[in-house]
Parts: sequence; structure tokens; C-alpha cells
Amino acid sequence: MIGAVPEKTETRRASRYDAVIATFVGFLALCVSGYTAYMQRQQVRAAVWPILEFDSGNGPIHFTLANKGVGPAIIKHVILKVDDQPVKNWAEVLEKILGPGYHPGEESDMSGRVFSAGESTNVFTPHDEANNPIPFDKSNPLWAKLNTDRSRVTVEICYCSTLGECWILRGGGMTLSTTTSTRRCPTRSAITFQQ
Repeated sequence: MIGAVPEKTETRRASRYDAVIATFVGFLALCVSGYTAYMQRQQVRAAVWPILEFDSGNGPIHFTLANKGVGPAIIKHVILKVDDQPVKNWAEVLEKILGPGYHPGEESDMSGRVFSAGESTNVFTPHDEANNPIPFDKSNPLWAKLNTDRSRVTVEICYCSTLGECWILRGGGMTLSTTTSTRRCPTRSAITFQQ
């Protein structure tokens, strides 16, 4: 019997050693599983990441919104400004630039839209009195005024991906566009652009 007791002690040590190793292997498997889930989430985020750009051009005069990302952009809130003052619609934009009166144009809504990956839309194209887009013509005073003053128009667009991650694009004017991450988009208010 004396010889049997040391045998049981060695078996207990081996059993404890096996338990510690099994626990360590299980913990490593949990860590690898967590890291894999994190990497998959990052890959899904990258696969649906929208990148909006707001720009203007002069031949003919127009304002464009484009999604240069790989996923859809859900536009939640838009603020359009002329000289850093919010406006409610494109008619107000033209009144601030050209003065009071009727100024025709062709417009597309931005607020509440979903821009698919690669989609680009002219959100506004001002027209002349004959209701035609204003072509590139330096001798035309209307074209010259709009070409110079289109840099006074800026925009703040809050948009989200299909995963609920949101960003605010600040663009237009004479400065480079910036996009910053935000937890959520602001709610509609008195300064929200209505188109």
C-alpha cells in the first residue's frame, strides 16, 4: 500500500497539469474567436463604407453630390449655406447670389435619399431665362456671376451606412471637404435644408 500512494499523487499532478493546459488552450481559442469576429466586423464595415462628395462645376454651372464609397449612403440631415448662413431651398441660394426675383433651375432632392455606391447626381443646375442650363461663356454676365459666387455655397450633410455608422461631410466653398465620424445625425430643425 505504501507504493500505491505515490502513484496516486503523480496521477493527481498529471491531472492538474492537463486541466491547466486544457484551460489555457480554451482561453487561446476564445481569444482567436474574438479576434476573428472583430476582423470580420471590420471587413463588413469596409464593404459598406459610403464616402460622399459635394462639388460644383462651371460648364454648365451645377452642384453635384456623389457617393465615391463602396456602400450606400443614407442621407439623414442636410444644411446648405450661402456665406455661412443657412438656406431652406435652392431658390434662397439664388436669391442670395443673384438678388430677389424668379431664378429658374433644375433640382434633385438630397434629404432623405439613399445614394448607392458610385451614384452621382446633379442636385442643382441653374437655368437662364429661356429655362436652359447656363453654358460655359465668360462673356455671359449671369454665367460669370454664378461661376464666381458658387464658391459661397457650402454644405453639411450627415449620412449613415447600412450598419448605422454615421459621418458629417462639410464641403463646398473654397476649402477642402472634410468628413468626420459622428454618433448620430441631428434631427430636423429650422435650418434644415428642405430639398
